[in-house]
Amino acid sequence: MPDNLIKNRASGAIMGAFIGDALALGPHWYYDLAELRRNYGDWIDDYTDPKPGHYHSGLKAGQLSQAGFILALTLGSLVEREGYDEKDFCRRMDEDLFPLLDGTPVNGPGNYTSQSIREAWRRRVLEKLPWSQAGGNADTTEAIERTLAIAVRYALDPGKLVRAIIDNTLLTQTDGTVVTLTVAFGAVLGLLVQGNRLDPGISRKLMALVQSGDLPFHSVTRGKRHALQPGDTDPSHEGLFASPDSLGTPGQMAAAAADPDIRIEPAWKVSIVYGMSCAIYHQLPASYYLSARFHDDFESAVLHAVNGGGQNQARAILTGALTGAQTGLSGIPRRFVDGLERSNELEPLILELASQTANPT
Repeated sequence: MPDNLIKNRASGAIMGAFIGDALALGPHWYYDLAELRRNYGDWIDDYTDPKPGHYHSGLKAGQLSQAGFILALTLGSLVEREGYDEKDFCRRMDEDLFPLLDGTPVNGPGNYTSQSIREAWRRRVLEKLPWSQAGGNADTTEAIERTLAIAVRYALDPGKLVRAIIDNTLLTQTDGTVVTLTVAFGAVLGLLVQGNRLDPGISRKLMALVQSGDLPFHSVTRGKRHALQPGDTDPSHEGLFASPDSLGTPGQMAAAAADPDIRIEPAWKVSIVYGMSCAIYHQLPASYYLSARFHDDFESAVLHAVNGGGQNQARAILTGALTGAQTGLSGIPRRFVDGLERSNELEPLILELASQTANPT
């Protein structure tokens, strides 16, 4: 794919994630959908202020949550260091984020700090532990929300993508399933930046990367999946991760989105089908579904993610990244970019990262 198309997709993925974060800031964490509609109307279509007394109270429309703050921190490190530099990333967390926290949930940038970041803060600041011992067992998507920038940076080099995402994820989340699903998301995003579409064939392309050794997932078949017969030799491809099933989910969700006999209407109800809560295994199927269904319509994808309620911020960040990678920055409505409070600061960094992606050193 020509450099300009890679740059467009890479920048669309990162900008899409920031937009998804800011769009969900106001209506974040409404599990009572009737209350969400009372407060914001039948359809949220732009940035909104958080309501007094609700999450992120005091912030304004177009601002970022703490997830966006950390993504921006990661982005800055990647650009300045021209790739993933763990020491630099950790220094920025220690110096730029942790002094703003006090260990309580309703505190810090965005007026909310997630469980995994609170645990890392406690171990680093209070217990004075090294970063190698700072990770906890939160089963949420915080690692994806920042490592998506790493996935974009190394979209053309799956081996580096996997190693960097594993290392960065383990700094704050150590559960094996979470690490596996986070790497799988990064691998999907990398393929989209390369020019692939989130369609039923995406999982075959991921499994090809397993067979080539680029993705460290265990596989019990080679080539086309077929039933083993008595006397067959062991075809296993041993990998760091026990199962490749997380690589099948994106293609299965894309198949569901394309199947005329399977309809989720309106599409925002995907949150009810797959789960409204924060857990990574609820968030990923919904995000894959929306991004496959609206692969060429950024606005529809991200707004259905927002209007589904619950942990819509994570859903919108993930959907924004996946869909932005398919539409490219040029396919994102400019009003979303212009309405983002830090866009004048973020857009040059995003474009520089995209340039580094297309022309790695």
